[in-house]
Amino acid sequence: MTTPPDALADITVVKLGGSTLGARDTSLHDIASAHRGGRRIVVVHGGGATISAWLARMGIEAKFVRGLRVTDAASLDVVVAVLAGVVNTQLVAELSAFGAPAIGLTGADAGVLQAQRYDDALGFVGKIERVNPAPIADLLGRGYLPVIAPIAIDTSGLASSQLLNTNADTAAGEIAAALGASRLVFLTDVDAVLDADKRPLAHLTPDEAGALIASGAAAGGMIPKLEAATRAAIAGCATHIVNGTAAGALARVLAGEAGGTTVG
Repeated sequence: MTTPPDALADITVVKLGGSTLGARDTSLHDIASAHRGGRRIVVVHGGGATISAWLARMGIEAKFVRGLRVTDAASLDVVVAVLAGVVNTQLVAELSAFGAPAIGLTGADAGVLQAQRYDDALGFVGKIERVNPAPIADLLGRGYLPVIAPIAIDTSGLASSQLLNTNADTAAGEIAAALGASRLVFLTDVDAVLDADKRPLAHLTPDEAGALIASGAAAGGMIPKLEAATRAAIAGCATHIVNGTAAGALARVLAGEAGGTTVG
């Protein structure tokens, strides 16, 4: 029997960034410890650095447009193989070693992430149009820790089997909103969101987050994080952007301690 999302209390979605994967931090230990303590946690991961390394090995040049990775047919094979195979499986193994019953899946499983292509310039890159939270909720209800790779199914055609690469920050925000999560935590490699004068900001409203993007004060990889935080805030989910390379960063967020930037 599938467990509806509204039957699950206090869900935390944790986004592990490619910049922090393999950084020898305590994030996976903190996630497993929180799960053992009874918290319901969903992990969404990136893997951009690993993807770029594998593309380089295969002689495929990494290209970006508007901050998004251009994904042609050859690149898509690598993206799917690395995210769903190398990164996802390794995270599941490491979390399992810490005592958490992790289960790896991609957004293609049971149509968790459904998307449509942005445009021809980006190739097989999708904008998420819909999230099916039921499979995730079912796993949470059974005591598992879902670990999700941001690969989506293209819904632009009938009975499509085309896979699409999606931004992991965006996927985390959409999943948090669809699950009715109480918090979304971005574990990144910066201490906080900065204003135009490079001063750290402890708290942002969604409007303030939008203003940072519009003014250009927020740029690069911070843009999809703030956009995802705004999406989550509209659904009633607070977002925390913290330095995941610092020991105990996630544990402190879950304990209610201040740190990084909160959007909500």
